[in-house]
Amino acid sequence: MYEFIKGSVAFVGPEYIVIENNGIGYQISTPNPFTFSSKMESMVIIYTYHYVREDLMALYGFETREEKKLFTKLLNVSGIGPKGALAILASGEVQQVVTAIENEDESFLVKFPGVGKKTARQMILDLKGKLQDIVPDYFPNLFNEDQLLQTHAGSIALEDAILALKALGYSEKEIKKISPDLRKEQLSTDQYIKKALKRLLK
Repeated sequence: MYEFIKGSVAFVGPEYIVIENNGIGYQISTPNPFTFSSKMESMVIIYTYHYVREDLMALYGFETREEKKLFTKLLNVSGIGPKGALAILASGEVQQVVTAIENEDESFLVKFPGVGKKTARQMILDLKGKLQDIVPDYFPNLFNEDQLLQTHAGSIALEDAILALKALGYSEKEIKKISPDLRKEQLSTDQYIKKALKRLLK
């Protein structure tokens, strides 16, 4: 709904900041609110994510688009909600989190508040291979350009294959079970579907 809000910092609290724009104060939860203490009444740009649930509407804000993108990806991991995702971003740099996921470094991930071994493993299963095209500037040494293009093309093919499997009637749970195995290879959409069906029909 909101890509970003540009305004002056009107308030800094332990859990959120308030950005004033045209006479309206926007309450925005951020990973580290007190980093804005030195910017009181200064003009800033906050990249926002509007979170809506039956019992909650909230704005979450970030200083960079990369932080916002990682936050939205973390929300897709089973067991991680907005507060958990914020805590991860507050405790670690984007580069550290992404590198740990790509390197399957569970021992690093469990250091974050609220992240146990099960959640760390789920983060790796759900996000590995899906972050380098979102934050390439943060870890250029992990992938060269050809690998990035190849992985990006492969992730699109895999996403298309997953959509096709859902259309065939397979559940999210069934697909998640075979997804890690599928991600090990760079295939075409058709090849992913054929491989997935073999696994699902076993």
